[in-house]
Amino acid sequence: MEGIGKTHFAVTTKIPEVQKWFDQGHTLLHSFWFYEAERAFRWCLKLDPECAMAYWGLARAVEDQEHSRTLIQEAVRRKDQVSERERLYIEAWAERWKDNLPNPTANDAAEDLREKRFKVRLETICLKYPEDLEARALLALENLGSGNRLGSELLLQQVLARDPLHPGAHHYRIHNWDGPEGEVAVDSCALYGRIAPQIGHARHMPGHVFSGIGMWHEAAISMDSATRVEAAYMRRRMTFPFNTWNYAHNRNYLSYIQEQLGLAEAALAGARSLLNAPLDPKYDDPEKYGTHWQGMIALMRGLIKFERWKEILDAKTLPWRELTRDKMYRAYCETLAHLGLEETGQAVKRYSDHAALKKELEKPENKWLGETFAVQSLELQGLLTLQRGEALTGLGILADAASRELRMRVQGNDPPSYPNVLYTILGRAYLQHRSPALAAEAFEKTLTLTRNDGFALAGLVEARAALGEKEKARESLARLLHIWSGADPGFKWLERAGKVGIQAEMRDSSPAPERKYQETRLDSLGPALWEPYEAPRLDAIDPAGKRVTLEDYRGKNVLLIFFLGSECPHCMEQLREVSSRQKDFKAEDVEVLAISWNPPAQNASTLKAKDLPFRLLSDNNFENARRFKSYDDFEETELHSTLLIDRKGKVHWARHGGAPFRDFDFLFKEIKRLNGMTVKPSGS
Repeated sequence: MEGIGKTHFAVTTKIPEVQKWFDQGHTLLHSFWFYEAERAFRWCLKLDPECAMAYWGLARAVEDQEHSRTLIQEAVRRKDQVSERERLYIEAWAERWKDNLPNPTANDAAEDLREKRFKVRLETICLKYPEDLEARALLALENLGSGNRLGSELLLQQVLARDPLHPGAHHYRIHNWDGPEGEVAVDSCALYGRIAPQIGHARHMPGHVFSGIGMWHEAAISMDSATRVEAAYMRRRMTFPFNTWNYAHNRNYLSYIQEQLGLAEAALAGARSLLNAPLDPKYDDPEKYGTHWQGMIALMRGLIKFERWKEILDAKTLPWRELTRDKMYRAYCETLAHLGLEETGQAVKRYSDHAALKKELEKPENKWLGETFAVQSLELQGLLTLQRGEALTGLGILADAASRELRMRVQGNDPPSYPNVLYTILGRAYLQHRSPALAAEAFEKTLTLTRNDGFALAGLVEARAALGEKEKARESLARLLHIWSGADPGFKWLERAGKVGIQAEMRDSSPAPERKYQETRLDSLGPALWEPYEAPRLDAIDPAGKRVTLEDYRGKNVLLIFFLGSECPHCMEQLREVSSRQKDFKAEDVEVLAISWNPPAQNASTLKAKDLPFRLLSDNNFENARRFKSYDDFEETELHSTLLIDRKGKVHWARHGGAPFRDFDFLFKEIKRLNGMTVKPSGS
């Protein structure tokens, strides 16, 4: 892989090529790209099955700790074949993954002791091998979050003194200082994406720091770059957003940053792209923070922030699900929308629906929603009270909500899921009730946490001008003009700030110089949004010896199933189930093709014996399986795969694995959704 940065970790192997693959895997781990690192270490073992350090690398790359424990034992079994330095690494991680503790609740102290022993062994490597930069980088990684940020910084500076382009050192510095003191790592933020330009996370993480210190243009460049790099990677690897958690998180974050820059249309379009992305029940659990919910959060946040009240109330806008979480957020959004439209009666009704969920939210499985529900309740209560004309009571309730929301924001939630900093909403309420001094205090409170927040600065311009503090108003406006220099035409918050009669020159108050987001060309990195990838070439033979390609089915949806041949009973069960649903597939304009290594004559016999109503195709030497990623190059064997190809010849959904896909109820929902997003060609 190109564009991932460079590190070197010498290992013992009989095959020189293994060192290159090991360095690749180890370098990828420095950027937390575990999937590709695992592939690199697997290739090491394909070339040299006795490479002890490849097992060590693989143990660090896999997500399952039990699997890691098994793999590190394979390294331990081979530790006598390696250098003393490698043996120390193996023994350190073996200490970390010793046998599972039998009673986790009673063994916190034992777990802590094991972790301390692990770090002591890692420190030993640093002391014994002062030239080993990797030991220092890994020790700094293990110390992140321990409270000793200065110690980690000094370790990483030692690495960078010897290797100024070390991707791990820059990455760990960014994590080390991610927060209010982020400007300490601005130099690493500027370098990391250039060192590892083809790693989405290397583009993404600087955006965290830039957001935290109010450098919104640089944050947008980082997150947009990451989104494009990840979309390009998925297109090359023929994978989907549900396979790549980072993509949805990144796209949600980019929408948030675009909101902060006053780019409403771009932010909302990005949120909708997540909701239009394919789903998969294996990866997109509706109860978890998957692609769908990241899209929902981004779209709710944007619609509320930009006061798109009618869109919120349109049942077609937000695809709500029958979950407690969705009921809570829906009642909250719709109460705000009715309030925004001054439909007080409807707002009261939806607020009552929101309040009625309190008992349901006390259930153990819903307690994680408790604080958000409490803040929502206070916000809605305060706004309703204000709309009824009870100013003092309403402002008091809203102030309480703002204080709680700020504490919730400080504790985490990155990017924020709560749509507005409530101190900004409180400031607006104070302005409406002619209390500019209190409004200014509220807007300043927002800016203590969300630095260079345009909405707070816009309010501050109005508040300072109302107080006669022209220079302070001018200073806020100068900062605002830089942040919103590329805002959408007619952006009402900017126009409102401009009407106070203050003139100012644009000024960047960031800790470091910024590029302008909209003047930075990023097209060469990849597409702005994920799109279904072009289906590879299908070139197969049917039972009659006729050549079959996807061009024969242009204008129709195609369900392409790679199976392991008629000898596989699980595959035959899958094909029989597909056969039983043939009418349903036809109703959705889907043609079924099943392909395996079986020769045409065998397929003809299978069709006759099983009475299958679709074509069985022959794949010579697994050429089609390889093109469609239905072949495991490590194990040199074909995989079960099910792919949904749309009318334009693009792969909208796919599942590959060791077992045939059987959840056809889900797949029909996905087909209906796909058909709803595409226009059926005339005459078809």
